[in-house]
Amino acid sequence: MSVPAYAASDAVSAALGFALDGLSLRQRTIADNIANIDTPDFRASTIDFESALSSAIGSGDTAALRGGDGITSLAVDTPVGANGNNVDLRKETLAAMQSQFQYQMVTRAVTDRFDLVKSVAGAV
Repeated sequence: MSVPAYAASDAVSAALGFALDGLSLRQRTIADNIANIDTPDFRASTIDFESALSSAIGSGDTAALRGGDGITSLAVDTPVGANGNNVDLRKETLAAMQSQFQYQMVTRAVTDRFDLVKSVAGAV
């Protein structure tokens, strides 16, 4: 899975960057699923980055988050229709909305973190 590499100066920045990369890739995957809703034999997929993120944070090894290692594409187990396609528009739409809200929360956390750093730098 190819995701952008980023240079984080600390564990929190690495975790936030990894989450943004994973959510961005998930949004692109959902869009691809929806775009192929009528494609015969197309199989929907989803993105899992939370497992790698949780494991890295739990072990304290945030270096593992650099470069997108651990972001995996998984097949969706939605039942297959008559044309061999398993895209469920309702499920994909809900996943897109959830992913968008998560992305907004993480970008807010990044913004708040930068504001904190600016405040600290201004106080020195």
